[in-house]
Amino acid sequence: MKDKTDQAIPLEAAKVEFLEQMVEAHGLSDIGKAVRCLIDYARENPDRQALIFGEVRCIDC
Repeated sequence: MKDKTDQAIPLEAAKVEFLEQMVEAHGLSDIGKAVRCLIDYARENPDRQALIFGEVRCIDC
């Protein structure tokens, strides 16, 4: 088993709802798995990291 560390990540309700939708749509085990998928994607695609993290977005503003 991988060495996992629990982390509390404050998220707005709309972001939690989105992650819950992704869990349902893709048959994931939980929101934590959805977040890990996003992180894994960014790690596996270094050419897209600037696109993902380089611009601050505020959809909920």
